[in-house]
Amino acid sequence: MTPQHAPRHEPEQQRFTLPTTPVSVLDYRLAPGRVVFTHTGVPPAHQGQGLAARLVEAGLHWARDQGLKVEPACSYVQTYLQRHPEWHPLVA
Repeated sequence: MTPQHAPRHEPEQQRFTLPTTPVSVLDYRLAPGRVVFTHTGVPPAHQGQGLAARLVEAGLHWARDQGLKVEPACSYVQTYLQRHPEWHPLVA
């Protein structure tokens, strides 16, 4: 995977992806007025490259643009939000 690949939003599957093999994902489900981020997964061969952070950032930007609050049900998203207080206003 090359760095120019941006996360892709797949709303029909309620996820954001990056083209790794297998695919890297940030899964979510919608609830009234909010998005629940349920799972972040990056294949072992691609871990440590910041891909999970890129997926979460894409999801957070999308949630903000949609006017949604964020519920971090995924442990990685929880950790990401702890490290990035600028996103705290989005948290439900």
